[in-house]
Amino acid sequence: MRGAYGGPRVLLRRLREVMAEPVAAQERLDRIVVLIAANMVAEVCSVYVLRTDGDLELYATEGLNRAAVHRTTMHKGEGLVGLVADEAEPVNLSDAQSHPAFSYKPETGEEIYHSFLGVPILRAGNTLGVLVVQNKSHRTYSDEEIEALQTTAMVIAEMIASGELAGVGEGFEPATRRPAHATGLALSEGIGLGHVVLHEPRVVVKKLIAEDSAAELHRLETALTGLRASIDVMIDEGDFARTGEHRDVLEAFRMFANDRGWGRRLQEAVLTGLTAEAAVERVQSDTRARMQRQTDPYLRERLHDLDDLANRLLRELVSPGKGMIPETTQLPENAILVARSMGPAALLDYDRTRLRGLVLEEGSASSHVVIVARALGIAAVGQIENASALVESGDAIIVDGVSGEIHVRPTGDVERAYVDKVRFRARRQEQYRALRERPSETRDGAKVSLMLNAGLLVDLPHLAETGAAGIGLFRTELQFMVAASMPRTAAQQQLYRAVLDAADDKPVTFRTLDVGGDKILPYMRAEPEENPALGWRAIRLGLDRPALLRTQIRALLHAAGGRDLKIMFPMVASVTEFDAARDIVRREHARLIRHGHPVPSSLSLGVMIEVPSLLFQLDEILERADFLSVGSNDLLQFLFAVDRGNARVAGRFDPLSPAFLRTLARVARKANEAGRPVTLCGEIGARPLEAMALVGLGYRALSMSPAAIGQVKAALLDVDAGEISAFMQPLLARRDGAGSLRAELSEFAARKNLQVEM
Repeated sequence: MRGAYGGPRVLLRRLREVMAEPVAAQERLDRIVVLIAANMVAEVCSVYVLRTDGDLELYATEGLNRAAVHRTTMHKGEGLVGLVADEAEPVNLSDAQSHPAFSYKPETGEEIYHSFLGVPILRAGNTLGVLVVQNKSHRTYSDEEIEALQTTAMVIAEMIASGELAGVGEGFEPATRRPAHATGLALSEGIGLGHVVLHEPRVVVKKLIAEDSAAELHRLETALTGLRASIDVMIDEGDFARTGEHRDVLEAFRMFANDRGWGRRLQEAVLTGLTAEAAVERVQSDTRARMQRQTDPYLRERLHDLDDLANRLLRELVSPGKGMIPETTQLPENAILVARSMGPAALLDYDRTRLRGLVLEEGSASSHVVIVARALGIAAVGQIENASALVESGDAIIVDGVSGEIHVRPTGDVERAYVDKVRFRARRQEQYRALRERPSETRDGAKVSLMLNAGLLVDLPHLAETGAAGIGLFRTELQFMVAASMPRTAAQQQLYRAVLDAADDKPVTFRTLDVGGDKILPYMRAEPEENPALGWRAIRLGLDRPALLRTQIRALLHAAGGRDLKIMFPMVASVTEFDAARDIVRREHARLIRHGHPVPSSLSLGVMIEVPSLLFQLDEILERADFLSVGSNDLLQFLFAVDRGNARVAGRFDPLSPAFLRTLARVARKANEAGRPVTLCGEIGARPLEAMALVGLGYRALSMSPAAIGQVKAALLDVDAGEISAFMQPLLARRDGAGSLRAELSEFAARKNLQVEM
């Protein structure tokens, strides 16, 4: 059959001429189907467009009854056209009427046509319509004809997606402008209304049809060579050079980049008359359409790798050698960040005054990027499948961090409903603010200090706004993560002094540098580790690099001259580590005295309980430390061997499980017996039901994000500490193997009319 028609390049060249003509959208579409039919020696060519209501509508035809245009519709999945749309795969039949999916539409007059070739009109893997050719004779269309029709469909896809067909036909709205809704996991409470900013923005391909295929093929080969070389450097010469599971994953990524089949499909797409960029988009769109319909989780996970490869190759074509560096400085007002996944440092690269929300394809409630989002007061939703393909840069979007929903390109009704919801939340916050001067104590008089988790100067005004009792956890690493280079002693000292000034006479607990794991400093070389959360991080790094820890301690001591100072060490796994860190503080303190510098009026050294081994050294550590802080996020992670950043397992164990509550109860009891203050710093203290349970376990100091202070205080004011403690004792003693006590605690709260389910 080769040579029986003009060929794909001739077709595309003529199509380019039609696309350049200054005509109305319907006329352009009518000319396109005539052109395709003539070029492919087909007696029928038709375009069906997917409408807003999910039906396919006949938009143009050459060969069928033209009166059927905009009158003939079918459901997605109905008939052969619906089958193509549903499966996102070509259907090539020599006798269409004998196929079980054939659906007869009498108004079209197509009963005399036997052969049928339909291809999906795809963009970013999403089906926008179907392109069909038909003939009276019984014949099977060649691979070259299928390829030509698929390439032509890509051009039509851009016409549909651009909105050119708006106002043509009934109920049409381009897919890229239709409202979309998805539900994932609520990660950070709040509601964000704004516009999409893609963390790794896709390259927008504007030129589809090539003028010189040989030149485009050369560009493609050059870009592929550059892509493969950059991946080789990343794997073999970067921080991933050592063996381990991460190396195996990256080797699979390299294998995809060097796959001959992928390269061949790209070359074939260019040879049909597309530009190199359009060829990459075409191949990836076809691949995405197929893999999105797979049920195998491994295959669906590989889609992320192929998307990443295609995006890297597009960037190599557009900006050779510049890599995947996202633009983080130019943000619109009310920016909503959309990403597959990201670390906390990447989030802090953005202008925080303009960020209103975060949407992640992955993410869990206790991952570090989410903790930073909460600290910044940014609404966040995770586990939104295919989020980055669902949106376009600049799209209007609503992020509901309460329900876990996102609304892309929302309708006016939805937007108005959320504006009302924001106003309601604002009124509720006003009610909470009315409580800020009221003492934080339970109904039976137990005082519970509610303090802030903070880490940046932007957090400090929340002290006055919330009426918090102090800062229970100041994450000093955030200053290091937002800086382009290692902060000097003077810069650290300036920050710590500003924090103490803002707190006035309220206590502040400074946690020493806790980096490592997913908190990577851009200017510090990170050694590759198979299990970074369990590796060289926090106090381990500080003790191995004592100059780093000494510099920070020196800045803290200088900043607190004449004032109370509380320093806490993170990730302590043994008493000897605390002793070593305490010795460094003592030497720096003695040095200040020796040189006549002001020293803190009081100095308290504490330890964060987050490594399970320390649970079995509580007596020893309580003899040495002045106070304890429970890091519930990491303690839960390590106790249950659950990766807090892995969405598949992060929610597997409930913080209100008997095992975890018994652990927390033991820490509180031991600290109270030793006369040492104990604070819980973690996400469970920020939820009213969990806060009620913690009060029942004996905790009288909780530290949380600023947004949680009001709701937790409002809930605890109605709680009777004695009653909840008495209620919990037999629950903790039970041996029935219950996985969680959430239902029992919720029932208790309902019986007592406590407003703790939030």
